[in-house]
Amino acid sequence: MGAKKTVAFHTLGCKLNFSETSTLSRMLENEGFEKTAFENVADVYVINTCSVTDNADKECRQLVRRIQRKSPESLVVITGCYAQLKPKEIAAIPGVDMVLGAAEKFNLAQHLKELTKGDATKICSCDIEEVNGFHSSFSIHDRTRTFLKVQDGCDYNCSFCTIPMARGKSRSDLIERVVENVKQLAANGVKEIVLTGVNLGDFGKGNEPDPAVTGSPRNREENFYELASALDKLEGIERFRISSIEPNLLTNTIIELVANSNTFMPHFHIPLQSGSNRILGLMRRRYRRELYAERVKLIKTLMPHAAIGVDVIVGFPGETDADFQETFDFLHELDVTYLHVFTYSERDNTHALTLGPVVPVNVRHERNKTLRNLSYMKQQYFNQQFAGQTRTVLFEENEKSGMMEGYTDNYIKVVAPYKAEWVNKVVEWKL
Repeated sequence: MGAKKTVAFHTLGCKLNFSETSTLSRMLENEGFEKTAFENVADVYVINTCSVTDNADKECRQLVRRIQRKSPESLVVITGCYAQLKPKEIAAIPGVDMVLGAAEKFNLAQHLKELTKGDATKICSCDIEEVNGFHSSFSIHDRTRTFLKVQDGCDYNCSFCTIPMARGKSRSDLIERVVENVKQLAANGVKEIVLTGVNLGDFGKGNEPDPAVTGSPRNREENFYELASALDKLEGIERFRISSIEPNLLTNTIIELVANSNTFMPHFHIPLQSGSNRILGLMRRRYRRELYAERVKLIKTLMPHAAIGVDVIVGFPGETDADFQETFDFLHELDVTYLHVFTYSERDNTHALTLGPVVPVNVRHERNKTLRNLSYMKQQYFNQQFAGQTRTVLFEENEKSGMMEGYTDNYIKVVAPYKAEWVNKVVEWKL
């Protein structure tokens, strides 16, 4: 028997990509590959790409160049959103051996069997309209928290976004299969599961083949509230989190379920993108700021201790100083905890490219800095409210520092001296 082939993975982008990379890793290990760190020399390198920002595209190219310098004989496979959107562009990068689009990502093991270094770059992709299957994914043994993919794709057409072109139509797992995955994770000692998807609140949409009837699609009428209700009844998992959910899909019943749950954490991440209704219209978002404010108010009424994260984009085409000030004022007044601030970047084949006037890049960066400062102040204010209180923390080891860190139920980060008995344990902690 020869030595096992080694494979190294690198993930760019979101929690969804992280869960899929972990699943691909397990699939290859089951095929006899040995996983190694990306910094090491490996027989195969797999880069799972994102294409939400320009930086992700550039980072992909830099990673391939680094592999070429370190291990020029290794096979390099690129998959993920960037691979679906621009397969020919990626195939032209020196050193790339194979590009796998959305439909072929989970056939990685089979493709590797047919791949030889030195052959012409192989592109395995298809029209995104043909992508309709759902592949369950979750991360395990990578972190204390597990990211569980329950939904994929998006039917929205926000003017700045390429995700529908990269991941296809909205589709989801079945509740019964999610429950089985959760039971498996609980048996593996997982304490916290973060439910992830492209448009999580859209859970339940999409045709899923009925395994009992060959070639027969089954329309399902399930929704995210029903999924959360089913998970809330399970034993074995101490914590669930909802990774991100659109404000128009975050129903009162979902908020009330979290408020009354012992396992769903009082923590929401709700994309806003702009506090200006005019800009929200140009973005083709499906709500206005008034609805967003209503959602925040209900959460804080039922759970004053809840953390609320916000996604916001600055520098969108046509965003005037007045529009940005409106966003700043709205967020300043809103009882939210922290902001994820994104600087708008032009993406090919999006409607936003037809809009104007274009906001100068230096202005975009200034606006980003302004909102990041606001986010810092809001986070500090939120944390101070709980000083002296005791809350539950799930600890994970920080190997580099000899310390350990974790998050309270309401997502306040805690750092403490390392104690082996606290790893993957929920501990009562005085803030």
